Formats: sequence, C-alpha cells, structure tokens
Amino acid sequence: MSDMNIVCLDMEGVLTPEIWIAFAEATGIPELRRTTRDEPDYDKLMKYRIAILKEHGLGLKEIQEVISTVDPLDGAKEFLDELRSLTQVLILSDTFTQFAGPLMKKLGMPTIFCNTLEVAENGEITGYHMRIEKSKLATVKALQSIGFETIAAGDSFNDLGMIEASKAGFLFRSTEQIKKDYPQYPAFEEFDDFLAAIKAAL
Repeated sequence: MSDMNIVCLDMEGVLTPEIWIAFAEATGIPELRRTTRDEPDYDKLMKYRIAILKEHGLGLKEIQEVISTVDPLDGAKEFLDELRSLTQVLILSDTFTQFAGPLMKKLGMPTIFCNTLEVAENGEITGYHMRIEKSKLATVKALQSIGFETIAAGDSFNDLGMIEASKAGFLFRSTEQIKKDYPQYPAFEEFDDFLAAIKAAL
C-alpha cells in the first residue's frame, strides 16, 4: 500500500442521491430529473435546468430546503469513514458548493472540489461557474503531476475521464449502458464489494 495514493470519488449517485432528481420529485417537475447520466454535455444540461427553474419561479432557497431533507446513501458514511482511515479521499463533483455543504456535514466533512452557482440577490439562479473545464480529469492530472497516484470511481459520463486516467478505476451504481460500453472498468453495486476493490488497488 502506497501512501502516495488519493482516492477520487464522485458524489451524486455514489455517496448521495442525485440532488436534481430529489428536487424534481419534491416539486413534481419531471424535466428536472435529467442528469449527466442522460446528458453528457454539462453546459447544455445546466442551461436547461436554469431555464426550467426560472419558468417555475424557483431559486436556490427552494433547492436548499429539499437538500436539507436528503441523506447520504445507506452505508455511504461508514464506507467513507473506513476508506479515509486507510488513505486520502477527495470528492470530485460537478455539483455546487451551495448544494454540497449540508451533505458534506452528514458525511463527516470530507474534502470536496466542486463548482459554484451564480445567484441573484432575490435567490434566482442566473448561471454557474465551473472551477475548471473537465474539472474531474483536470484535478486527477494535477494530483498526478505533484506525485500522487489516483484511484477514481463514479457512475456517470463525466466520471469516465478521471477513471480512465487513474491507475485503477471503478464504476459504482452506474447505468447498464455505461457498464456495457466500458466493460474494462469493474462495476459494483454494494459498498462492501466496492471498498474491497479499492483496498486491493491501494
């Protein structure tokens, strides 16, 4: 086991439910169920979401109220606690700091790198600011450039770059289509099996 490892995990779908799906269910707006599993073009997806929020007069406050009722996936905190006792863990997510905060508290405050929403004074979400283009892949490459080895896992199209670039990569609770298209990456459904695979790769 090398102490130069960093495990990079996606957040939504891996450690927490999909926030936009939870919000779609709470508001009864099915169009908001679309995620990066359905739409690989993140900019297109976010512009679509912002337009729907505007149309329905919904803003950050309403989304944060729903997030406050969302808990991490069953077993996610225990999985993360054990993993963090073994190695460094970094959560790389395309979510936003305004969404992630309450969920990070429930997960024991792991480190997360994500993006930021642009919010008007009245709470309307007017846009978003990506930390860096292809942030997950760019972060993994930056870690490697300063001497770390990365192990990466996620469930969506936007996780594939960091998974491919890492010394070991896994799919966790991914779609049947992604698993079929990327059979080279071991796919897991349960945290115990997932943890055992990461331990073996450390």
